[in-house]
Parts: sequence; C-alpha cells; structure tokens
Amino acid sequence: MKNSACRGKEALLEGDGVNKSLLDTVISRTPKRTSHAQVVDQLGKAIVSGEFPVGSILPGDPELALRFRVSRTVLREAMKTLAAKGMIVPRARIGTRVTPRKEWNLFDADILTWHFACGVDEDFLYHLSEVRLAFETHAAALAARNATDAEIATMMRLAVAMGDASHTAETLAVADLKFHLSVLEASGNPFLRTVGGLIEAALVGVFKLSSPTDEKGGIDEVARNHIRIVEEIGRRDEVGARQAMEYVIKYGRDRIQKAFHPEQSGKN
Repeated sequence: MKNSACRGKEALLEGDGVNKSLLDTVISRTPKRTSHAQVVDQLGKAIVSGEFPVGSILPGDPELALRFRVSRTVLREAMKTLAAKGMIVPRARIGTRVTPRKEWNLFDADILTWHFACGVDEDFLYHLSEVRLAFETHAAALAARNATDAEIATMMRLAVAMGDASHTAETLAVADLKFHLSVLEASGNPFLRTVGGLIEAALVGVFKLSSPTDEKGGIDEVARNHIRIVEEIGRRDEVGARQAMEYVIKYGRDRIQKAFHPEQSGKN
C-alpha cells in the first residue's frame, strides 16, 4: 500500500437519488463540517497515509488537541470513533496504539475514503474487484429471481441513462453507482445492500484512473454491457445475470490494469 501524503456512510439507494459520500469527497473534495468529523477525518488520513504507522503510539491528548485546535472532549470522542473502526486501541500506561491493517474495518466508508485520499495501489483496487465478483454477481442472480417488474424497469432506465453522450467522467461514475446499487436493492437481500460502500470505492478507483468518456464509443459500450445485465435479469436467467455482471466487473478491472500498465495497452 502506498504511504504517499494525503492530498486533500454507507451508500444508500433512494429512488434516483444516491448518497454520494465517497464520490462527492473525491470529485468535489467536500470538507467535513463538525469539529468531531474533522478530527476523525484528519487523524484517520494520517494513520492510513503512514504518518502514524502501524504499531506506533499516537501523541498524547494535549499535543493532538493543540494540533487539531479542539477540546479534549472532542478529541476523545474522535478517538472512540477511530477505535470503533478498528484503527486504534488504547493501552493503560502505554498510550493509544495504531492497530495492524488487518484489524481495520475495510467495509467502513470513511476508511475507504481515506485510502483514496492518500493514494491507492493496484493491489488495493484488484482486491476490491475480487470482493465485487463475490457479492455483485450473486446479487445479480438473486435479482433475476426476486426483482419486481418495477425494479427491472428502474434498472433498465438507469442502464440506458449510462449511454447519454453528454456524460462527463464524474456524471458517468454517479450513473454507474446508481445502477449497481439498484441491483443490490433488487436482490432482496438486506445484507447485500450494505456493501454499497465497497462498490462505490471500486467505481471511484476506476474514475480516478480512467473513464470510458475518454474513449470513442466507450460510453456506448458501458451502457450496452449494463443493459445486458438487466436483460438477463428480466429473463429470470440467474446464470446469465451472474455472467453479465461478472463481465462488467472484469471490464472495469481491466481498465484499472491498463491505467497502471499503459505500456501493455494493445498487447494480447
């Protein structure tokens, strides 16, 4: 994982609207508002970036309170939040230690956001795509089994909307997210609905590296691939829906690989 300096909710489907927490952070760099949120955000980034490496002891409360210009009460609440995410653990007479990365809750939207703010590598994005292959292909199969006609119509409308020629890289990323969240919703499985943050993170990774809007015919191809998912769901073909979703995820994974290895583009 890269330890480059930082440059600077879970995603829920709400009809056509979507809580674009991670996308908004990456696209618009929207700052955190409350003092508590700002401390959690800045300290979380400092840990992810390696400023406070795994195994290290954080500075004491007086130093951190001065650094972030907040009261000790606000600081302690921020520490509780980071501890709940698995990133730190307080030790009596020792201090607050940064925990190993394997103990961090990588399903947490904030932790995913901090990784993108501080720089992610190819392995991180590849691992995200593997998780998507596990969850989203099954979600597509369940949608073929459980989706209502209204949900299928919504998914088709969202897939077709991805082919709008006026899309920018940002608006296409949002449209892509809306579609994939709609599939999770149509699966009928409440546990699958909670992995929206991972999908959002993966789409942000592709957005930051490259976009189909940069290529001739790229938007049309993306729309066709997503329309195929809905067509298979509409046929109630669980195997076909699974395979169509797998193709889309691997397509995105290939884009990531090409972005990291442009010298391999065009090679078989």
